[in-house]
Amino acid sequence: MKALILAAGQGTRIRMVHGERPKCLIRVDGRTILDHQLQSLHVAGIHDVGIVVGYQEDQIIRHVRGSHYDKGQTISFIKNPAFATTNNIYSLWLARDWLGGDSFACLNADVVYDPCILQAALASKEPVSMIVDPEWRDETMKVIISGDLVTQMSKRIPAERFSGTYIGITVFSAQGTQRLFDKLAKLVGSGRVNEFFNIAVQQLADERVRVGFTSTAGLPWAEIDDPADLMFAQQSVFPRLAIETSL
Repeated sequence: MKALILAAGQGTRIRMVHGERPKCLIRVDGRTILDHQLQSLHVAGIHDVGIVVGYQEDQIIRHVRGSHYDKGQTISFIKNPAFATTNNIYSLWLARDWLGGDSFACLNADVVYDPCILQAALASKEPVSMIVDPEWRDETMKVIISGDLVTQMSKRIPAERFSGTYIGITVFSAQGTQRLFDKLAKLVGSGRVNEFFNIAVQQLADERVRVGFTSTAGLPWAEIDDPADLMFAQQSVFPRLAIETSL
């Protein structure tokens, strides 16, 4: 299995406190979000990692080459030159050749989480599996679950209908990868490059492809989009993260 980190975005809402740097390089307690993600992937046994870069890409490349190339992971960089005018659907599409049809975990680069959350998701046998927090979080994508499957995902799902909050990590089997990129080809080909890739996952769910889920089970996580998110992560997530084994 591979892992793909989508890190091309500009992060305009957090620049007032973070400056002209990619969100994945936000540093708390001496380590960046990207450091935490790469560490958790290493612990989970994923050593082939791709990072889609765009905004301030040289900062990410320098950071990774200075910190991780000697720590047991093969890290590839996929460049999104259209990062300013596209969304993560296009970043994911650009990684199709690197993925080569393999199973993979797809992570938004602004998510910090307890490593145990990822390990549970990697054990899923479904073609597609989303990581879901049963608790409500503002300003994030919500899901509706029927039985053991996710049937709907949207930021517009109201509190009275939601089943959980999507944390920004999805796992695809090899079969799921093929089905996903069939959908992405049509969406990107029709010019829908400024969307979240979850629109393709929704289409798969609509066609009765099994979109499963695993739970955060009360373990800490945060999606860091703005200063309030960063404060929450500093106060409620980083202090609770499980002790990680050094690479």
